Amino acid sequence: MSEEEIIKYTKLADIQIIEIFKQATIELPDAERLFSHVLNAQHIWAQRIFGKKPVYGVWDIHPRENFESISLENFRLIKEALNNYTLDHRILYSNSRGGQYENRVDEILFHLVNHSTYHRGQVVTLLKKAGFTPPVTDYIMLKRDHLF
Repeated sequence: MSEEEIIKYTKLADIQIIEIFKQATIELPDAERLFSHVLNAQHIWAQRIFGKKPVYGVWDIHPRENFESISLENFRLIKEALNNYTLDHRILYSNSRGGQYENRVDEILFHLVNHSTYHRGQVVTLLKKAGFTPPVTDYIMLKRDHLF
């Protein structure tokens, strides 16, 4: 399995969650806060790969109307990072508390995908509690349906 396939999966799973937010006619503040965090983390890690200062903070909250455009921009940046850096390229960065760290691009991508999956699961739980039937975003299910 390639890193591109894993990124495509993450993008598709996020888009399916975004579709629920687009259809929702009720307020979902906890789910919106948590999904904003997912988008922020993707943005922050993509910016770190490029050595740029992130625009978004870790817990900034975005209007759900902006989720799709933020997500598309995040995945554009991630794809650009994969085109410009080898997976073993080492990235020096500062975390949100100012600590200095160094990781390879493949380690950052694994964290980004794993973090997104973890919090998408939490968002799905919140959506279920609010009465929604969220889409299945399991990797193997989407793969079986040839969605990516």
